[in-house]
Amino acid sequence: MNLITHWAGLLSVVIFVIAYGLVILEENIHLRKSKPMIVAAGFIWMLVAYTYMSMGDSHTAEELVRHNILEFGELFLFLLAAMTFINTMEERGIFDVLRAWLINQGFTLRQVFWITGVIAFLMSPIADNLATALLMATVVLSVGGNNHRFVALACINIVVAANAGGAFSPFGDITTLMVWQKGNLQFTQFFALVVPSIVNWLVTASLLSFGLPSGKPDPMHEEARLQHGALVVVGLFIVTISMAVSMHNFLHMPPVIGMMTGLGCLKLFGYYLQRRDQASIAQKLVEDSALGISAVHDYDADPKGRPYDIYANLQRAEWDTLMFFYGVILCVGGLGAFGYLAVGSELLYTGLGPSISNILVGIASALVDNIPVMFAVLAMNPEMSEGQWLLVTLTAGVGGSM
Repeated sequence: MNLITHWAGLLSVVIFVIAYGLVILEENIHLRKSKPMIVAAGFIWMLVAYTYMSMGDSHTAEELVRHNILEFGELFLFLLAAMTFINTMEERGIFDVLRAWLINQGFTLRQVFWITGVIAFLMSPIADNLATALLMATVVLSVGGNNHRFVALACINIVVAANAGGAFSPFGDITTLMVWQKGNLQFTQFFALVVPSIVNWLVTASLLSFGLPSGKPDPMHEEARLQHGALVVVGLFIVTISMAVSMHNFLHMPPVIGMMTGLGCLKLFGYYLQRRDQASIAQKLVEDSALGISAVHDYDADPKGRPYDIYANLQRAEWDTLMFFYGVILCVGGLGAFGYLAVGSELLYTGLGPSISNILVGIASALVDNIPVMFAVLAMNPEMSEGQWLLVTLTAGVGGSM
């Protein structure tokens, strides 16, 4: 329905703007971004349901909101599985070993700048750009110390590299994942963005490098080792990604089925790790008891040595981010129910044309956020060629770097 001038539609826009304003101010007011968006989503859909029912339609609003919840459910479970794998690899020491190696090599500041950028670009297509940026930033902070100019430039480089690297893989960014799960682009079609992504990062990094300070960081030595089963977890992650791709490409099933199956395999392996740790702890207690050492250990006060628990890694998922996605998807879907997305599609893709519109999407993703912007484009579902869908995927993915 075209209800963009209806009081309920206008009120919904006001609610969304206020909620997103609170999201933008998150760092200043210390209010988690998911909270206002979840509340806004509820009120917007109440207005949608009331408006439709007042016009004699008591079913369409329910169908629309169920469709939005289904879209969120697929995205949520996919990301939950991916985040659990990343957290498990971190807990098993994979990233600590990588960071320790980088720190201990004695690279110059310029070398660290380029090496962390290259790693961010290559890792983000697999491990997603958020996790990659956080990992590489810890390396830069460890190496740079009080050299604020180097830290600032190197972190900007990492953000640009991670966003650019994530743009040519369905696993690299939320926006690419949404486009892939929606079926607008196939898995292999994303690889056409490799060269544009390289240009996007390389040109920016080259410009940034002119401002780098010279010299080497203070010598450092950091030790790290892989925990038992670390490489098995990496192998399971690769198999899981393969299953997700195969499910989508060959069996025409949602990729989330493959991801959740892989998560189940990880949990079974976690059971083995848990039993192994329990046996090891029991053996140590027996040995300590024989030596007259107290066998009581308070794991709440000192978690070191606690048996492995896969659910601890699952709990460390970015729950605020996941709940934020719920709020955003339902808010944008609610505005679409009032007709705002249809009007926006008409103004942009029919009026301005797809190329200009898709470039504006990239600029908008820097001002607002790429998730609601891309979801709005997918909800509009304009008639576009493969090249235009690749363009909007690229601009939404890298636009936030601005």
